[in-house]
Amino acid sequence: MIHIFVNKLLTPMALRSIVYKAVLQVSDMDRQYYAEHPLTIARHPSETEERVMVRVLAFALHAEEHLVFGRGLSADDEADIWSLDLTGAITLWIDVGMPDERLIRKAAGRSDQVVLYLYGRSADVWWTQHKSALAKISNLSVYRFGVEETLALAELAQRTMQVQCTIEDNEIWVTTGDAAVRVERELLQKAR
Repeated sequence: MIHIFVNKLLTPMALRSIVYKAVLQVSDMDRQYYAEHPLTIARHPSETEERVMVRVLAFALHAEEHLVFGRGLSADDEADIWSLDLTGAITLWIDVGMPDERLIRKAAGRSDQVVLYLYGRSADVWWTQHKSALAKISNLSVYRFGVEETLALAELAQRTMQVQCTIEDNEIWVTTGDAAVRVERELLQKAR
């Protein structure tokens, strides 16, 4: 008689998102916007802490009452961050990273305004490959963050965190506890 034993450790399982809780305090002197936002951020299993913190930064730069996180990497039909008006129409679509060009075009057709934040070591190469096609999208703004800055932001990430974001004259300071990171965003394309 032969017995077959199945090792449960080898059974494939779906990886779960890691949940981050943050209280984001925004002091945006450029827009005269001052508010506190309690945030719940789901980190997809394939997502880095760098991307989580870039999403938090993008949220801070556009913070307003109706701004919320989408399902992110797990949903192609949703923005990383977006704002809907009272009718459910998308007024602002924000993505971070280097999404597929066709997804950006689709977002531009569904939203009043689209903002893309590029970051990472491949951002310049990606932008060089896509800038002429993206220039045709009139409601798209594209920004880039520096590699060292976003890696420093990743060092601030904690599962539970208090984040202060101060914005003045396009200079951005992100602070958690005793640590602070200065970030600049470079405008690559402005919506027309």
